[in-house]
Amino acid sequence: MTAKRALITGVTGQDGAYLSEFLLRKGYEVHGVKRRSSSFNTARVDHLYESQDASPNGFFMHYGDMTDATNLIRLIQQIQPDEIYNLAAQSHVQVSFDAPEYTADVDALGTLRLLEAIRILDLGGRVRFYQASTSELFGNAEECPQSERTPLRPRSPYATAKLYAYWATVNYREAYGMHACNGILFNHESPIRGETFVTRKISRAVAAIEANEQNRLLLGNLDSERDWGHARDFVSGMWMILQQPTPDDYVLATGECHSVREFVEQAFKYIGRPIGWRGQGVEEEGYFLDTGKTVVEIDPRYFRPTEVNRLLGDPSKARERLKWRHKTTFPELVAEMVEADRHALEITHDMRVANDWKQFRSARTANLGRGPSRDGWLGGGAAVTQRRL
Repeated sequence: MTAKRALITGVTGQDGAYLSEFLLRKGYEVHGVKRRSSSFNTARVDHLYESQDASPNGFFMHYGDMTDATNLIRLIQQIQPDEIYNLAAQSHVQVSFDAPEYTADVDALGTLRLLEAIRILDLGGRVRFYQASTSELFGNAEECPQSERTPLRPRSPYATAKLYAYWATVNYREAYGMHACNGILFNHESPIRGETFVTRKISRAVAAIEANEQNRLLLGNLDSERDWGHARDFVSGMWMILQQPTPDDYVLATGECHSVREFVEQAFKYIGRPIGWRGQGVEEEGYFLDTGKTVVEIDPRYFRPTEVNRLLGDPSKARERLKWRHKTTFPELVAEMVEADRHALEITHDMRVANDWKQFRSARTANLGRGPSRDGWLGGGAAVTQRRL
């Protein structure tokens, strides 16, 4: 039996990496689209590319860009996928205010280019298309929780671009009979979440503060509330959406809401250093209960021009029709992220120590026969080496 073939845009991102692993375990042949970059950007999927055991049916990466329609048409024609998962996006809300045109080009028109490629190649009858939509579409919704029937009120350039992509997907489904679906995913995190996103920023800072590598964590709106789940759980829902006989749109969420403040508290609690709060507004700060040391501060630079205060999803439709539900609890998610960043910090420290030791040996060899200087074999650097060791 021939393996199913999937094409994933945004394959080097968090969701692309987890989805690739999931589909490979399902026996798929997986093709990913990655952008050309001057630096390495494939760390999340390198193990899939390099290991035959991890990808028995093949994991292939292709250069491409959501702003290049010709390239997308060529890739789809060449690969002939059974399923396309459009995960590529400029997905940072704050950045979208600084780069609204680029965000629209990639997130809105990029989706249109993919849909048009399917139509032009006359593949609408055989290709199933998944569009990664977002809970940011709801904005400051009047009803809570939000479901597939909740009116959409985007409040950022990112969300408005995603709104265009959402309706383009619906339109191509209705106009051309495509098996095109939207997955309206609420926030989903993991240890491989991008470091500029608030949850990963928190987990990295907590690990660094514990190791005395960082003094304070700077944040914006502590009371912003989100429905946070684990990306590993959500990618299975993406796949389930495309396996349904009739294309439709689904909300994927945990159905639980937590604030940024709660995420911070849970992260510090995990390392055994609970915190309290004092002050108000931009003067509010978080401090260690045992020592009183300030470890969290408010920085107005992180406030958005238009805030979305609360997003809480209603995944009832996905539970009933897809039999999908999240598995990872909020405390488990936070613990996994902090522990991973703890481990990453240990590796970085070990690399520093190894590098210091290499420099020490090199300098010592170079100094043999000359005798030590007044400050020892390495001069002032010896004290640094000794302290790190």
